[in-house]
Amino acid sequence: MPVIDQIAEFADELTTIRRDLHEHPELGFQEHRTAGIVAAKLSEWGIEVTRGIGGTGVVGVLKGTRPGKTIGLRADMDALPIHEQTNLPWASKTPGVMHACGHDGHTTMLLGAARYLAGNPDFAGTAVFIFQPAEEGLGGARAMIADGLFDRFPCDEIYGMHNAPQDDPDEVGIKKGPAMAGSDFFDIRISGCGSHGARPEDSRDPVVIASSLVQQLQSIVARNVPPTSPAVVSVTKIHAGDAYNVIPETAELGGTIRFFDTSVGEMISARLRALCEGTAKGYGVEIAVDIRNTFDVLVNDADLSDAVLDAAAAVVGAGKAGLKQDLVMGSEDFADMLRVVPGAYCTVGHAGSVPVHNPGYVLDDAILPVGASIYANLVTSRGAAA
Repeated sequence: MPVIDQIAEFADELTTIRRDLHEHPELGFQEHRTAGIVAAKLSEWGIEVTRGIGGTGVVGVLKGTRPGKTIGLRADMDALPIHEQTNLPWASKTPGVMHACGHDGHTTMLLGAARYLAGNPDFAGTAVFIFQPAEEGLGGARAMIADGLFDRFPCDEIYGMHNAPQDDPDEVGIKKGPAMAGSDFFDIRISGCGSHGARPEDSRDPVVIASSLVQQLQSIVARNVPPTSPAVVSVTKIHAGDAYNVIPETAELGGTIRFFDTSVGEMISARLRALCEGTAKGYGVEIAVDIRNTFDVLVNDADLSDAVLDAAAAVVGAGKAGLKQDLVMGSEDFADMLRVVPGAYCTVGHAGSVPVHNPGYVLDDAILPVGASIYANLVTSRGAAA
């Protein structure tokens, strides 16, 4: 089944917008240019615009001609600190920053839905277009919520989506209930005693201690978490030393905890702290631990997941819109919005073999009118729902 005709007609303009955003990526809470483009487009189409929600967030409000529900649609705007290696004509012009997760596409899809609905306002209810900053671990959703997002723009339901190069083109998938992991980030600082590299007996070597601690942390999931409760502990950063002949004074570790049960996440954090405390005593050093919750578990409303599949089936066909069963250990801060407003979050497949968060990742622009049409269908169908 085709995308909405009018959206198909301006699909080339959506591609132009998306590629422009791709050329000028901005990190979390720095999306000033992106937010300006979003606000200008919404205003051009006659949509009421509010800027500066949660820092650089933008919200557009469009009322239909008939009473009904208020439907929120959300897209993220930030890029990643990755140096792009695609060599495309529209590759990033900002060294070390890249839209390697497709948020430029998400922003453009939501703009496409906004443009269509503004030109076809004969729908029930109100559409709230939420353009969120800082999804990539910086708490953009929480910042918008703390800034009164849903107090100022109350929504009855809210929806989001993410591109999926690992899925077949136009394949729309959703998992009911818990779908994506909650996540904590942690930093560990080991303060030992430095010495000459030739005299290790004079040191309390933080490198050796850090190496031991990395191995100990891997025992938490293996020996403390029930096998029926999916969880991950990954050390992703190790920093120590600057010279070949100097045992450094300090070493730093960093990483992430993933879980689907909050009590499991809390237990992992407690075990991590206990292992650090025991290691500090055993080696006679100081170890400081900082653990902070970054993402909630993303939970999709069961009935509203069905609503997403209905809206998607009208665009891609019923055979390409279906339920997923696998949990995703990745995290998504749209989960924070779903804790306040019921809704659902789906994936939309597109051509390409390179995964997100990779310097060679390429978003297929053919996804833009597909996502825009699904968003528009959600407003027109759910706004009128009883």
